[in-house]
Amino acid sequence: MMNTITGTGPARHDMSAQYGQALAHSRRVRRWKILLPIMALVISLGFIAVSWVRSFFPENLEISGARIENGKVVMEKPAISGRNDNGISYYMNAARALQDIANPNDIMLEDIDASVPIRGNLIARVKALSAQFDRSNDRLELTQPFTVNLSSGLDIHFKSARLDIPGGEMSTSEPIAIKAEGMSMVANQLNITDKGKVIKFSGQVRLNVEPALVRKIQK
Repeated sequence: MMNTITGTGPARHDMSAQYGQALAHSRRVRRWKILLPIMALVISLGFIAVSWVRSFFPENLEISGARIENGKVVMEKPAISGRNDNGISYYMNAARALQDIANPNDIMLEDIDASVPIRGNLIARVKALSAQFDRSNDRLELTQPFTVNLSSGLDIHFKSARLDIPGGEMSTSEPIAIKAEGMSMVANQLNITDKGKVIKFSGQVRLNVEPALVRKIQK
């Protein structure tokens, strides 16, 4: 169906301008609908990570016999693997996990590699250099670059991030890059609140979506 606008003079110009703005808005909405549900899944990864760390460092952990290094309890190559209720495999590994003796709620993970099913058959692969976990308030801070690769083909590159698990919030004040087939996006800052329901990109946000992908989503 072809959309046409007819008329003469200023009225025609105003209608054309309004129509153009409406089309542009519609295209932007469709593009965000492609991206936002995927970004909301990142919050669920935080819940999984916290459960993993707590399984290795329960509050009643006995440190007698454990290796102590520079005032920290050191666990070499902590790992967990298995299958979820749908029979999909998962694993979460780290080179080391360190718990501060003076402040047992302070836990550091190094060289993290995880593969986790997060919705149906969608699997997230996470690789991070390090992560700091505050067990007292379930907050996870990643101060070095890390990536999240989804089996759907979407890749998210972070330079750092902070996750508040009870509040369902995630934020970063450093650039983030998102790539997938038919689309890419960059922004200087990201804030996710209300457990993924509110997502705000800011700072030189650039979103590129190929027309073929927009048409596919419309169908």
